[in-house]
Amino acid sequence: MSSTRAPSAGRSRDGQGVLRRVFRRNRGLFPLGTLLLCAYQVAETLIPITIGLIIDRVISPADEDALIQYGAFLIGLFIVIVVTWRFGARIVKRVAENEAHRLRVEVATRILDPRGVRLRSRVGALLTVSTQGAEDAAGVLSVVARGVAALAAAVVAIGALLYINLTLGLVVIVATPLILGGLQRVSPTITQRASAQNSAAGWASALATDLVSGLRPLRGIGGEDMAAHRYRTQSRIALRAAVRSARINGLYTSASYTANGVLAVVVAGYGGYLALAGDITPGELIAVVGLSQFLPGPLGALAATPRGIAIGRASSQRLDRILGAEFILTPGPLSLPKGRRDLEIASLSYKSLNGVSLKVEAGELIGVLSYDPNDADALVAVLSGRLPVDEYRGRVLVGGVPIAEVAPEHAQRALLVEPHRTDLFTGTIGSNVRAGRPDALDEQVEVALDASAARDVVTMHEEGLDHPVTDRGESLSGGQRQRVALARALVAAPSVLVLHDPTTAVDAVTEQTIAQGIAELRHRSGPRIQSTIIVTSSPALLSFCDHVVVLENGQVARVSTHEHLAATDESYRRVVLR
Repeated sequence: MSSTRAPSAGRSRDGQGVLRRVFRRNRGLFPLGTLLLCAYQVAETLIPITIGLIIDRVISPADEDALIQYGAFLIGLFIVIVVTWRFGARIVKRVAENEAHRLRVEVATRILDPRGVRLRSRVGALLTVSTQGAEDAAGVLSVVARGVAALAAAVVAIGALLYINLTLGLVVIVATPLILGGLQRVSPTITQRASAQNSAAGWASALATDLVSGLRPLRGIGGEDMAAHRYRTQSRIALRAAVRSARINGLYTSASYTANGVLAVVVAGYGGYLALAGDITPGELIAVVGLSQFLPGPLGALAATPRGIAIGRASSQRLDRILGAEFILTPGPLSLPKGRRDLEIASLSYKSLNGVSLKVEAGELIGVLSYDPNDADALVAVLSGRLPVDEYRGRVLVGGVPIAEVAPEHAQRALLVEPHRTDLFTGTIGSNVRAGRPDALDEQVEVALDASAARDVVTMHEEGLDHPVTDRGESLSGGQRQRVALARALVAAPSVLVLHDPTTAVDAVTEQTIAQGIAELRHRSGPRIQSTIIVTSSPALLSFCDHVVVLENGQVARVSTHEHLAATDESYRRVVLR
């Protein structure tokens, strides 16, 4: 699992790649939906033109036959409007929503990839990008579809005005690009402010997530006021960014509607003058007035298109930074041998660790006591397999194979680390216990619940294993979360299991039960082929270990049994038998 760069690491992060992929993936339904919306807009444009023709060719000459023909045509137009709008809008909406879902899945897949990705964003910021960012980027499909349909309507309307009177058509032809060009100049500012707003909102969301998850410790140290002050400060920054973005969007919208409204008034007024002068017929005047009232809609949609694309591009840039982030690890070519797998740590140096060497034979239960918590954290971090090999020195081997050269998904089945700070997922107790091994038998789950002392967590609820669990397991107490997480690790049944302080939130009696349960489940029932390493200072857990490895000053200082160390080592007694 050596460090590597993603294939896209060298390209720019302008978001164009994301937008191109959005359109390429929807090249089937998207054109159909756009075509139907174009038909809808063109049919709407033909309504005032048809009414004008009815006045000139039906009402003025009192032609009954023409009335039937034009009446049928008008009814047909309304049918086309209803059908094309219903199905066109439905298709475009479906395409946009499906694409937003795809983008959310892509972001989640990238973030949760076993190889890990180098991201500076915090959890809340990633959540904002994967939700609102995906919606905005996929929303470009709707923006473009409506923009193309509006363009089709504008072309037909301008063509009709040119046919009625050349000057009328030229006024619209000249004014429309001037309006759109002027509004287009504001688009870069909209992009910048939308990006700033997304970033500020993401940081506020990230901070809120951190504060909520750490609320209990904050209360314990009396840090609520400082935490609230930090959130208020970040929230104000997000508010200012949102106000600045809303202000430029409001100015953009008001300017576009004002310009389009003025153009409509000019067209209608000049059409009235031409009618009074006898240059156009009454029917043509009705058509001109109808088109002048209709045109602000398509022209407004055209004017809004650059803004919608700008917002989508800002979001696609943030998506691109996640989807194009470098992988921390890369799959190796080696596979792990079947059968007994021992663990060997050779000359490991990382942070406070300095040349740690340790071998755990298959079937052994080993305790690791570190006088410095930093040593324990560093050891667990390396064994977790989430560090690129260029960040530490030494090797970690499972079954004689360097774990860094094995694909992450295979490595984690052989070497599983259950960290001290564990997270549960939204679902049920049962779904969390089976998270690492969905195909686990009921009997295996039951045995793991007993070994982890999580049985009472299940029996205290009427739903049992179906009892709902909220995000991060916040609906459970700290001790209950630890026991459910431990049951999850035991159900996974890896060849080598590393537990980091798995019982800090339970009472002494429960801790003794858990220590005995781990030893019996993994080392006393059936063939002894599974290894367990418990990084802890708990005397209950250490007393069940075959050996205890003592880390001092970043090195292996002593290796012996718990009983021998407790009897002969004053430092050991002071830390463990407190």
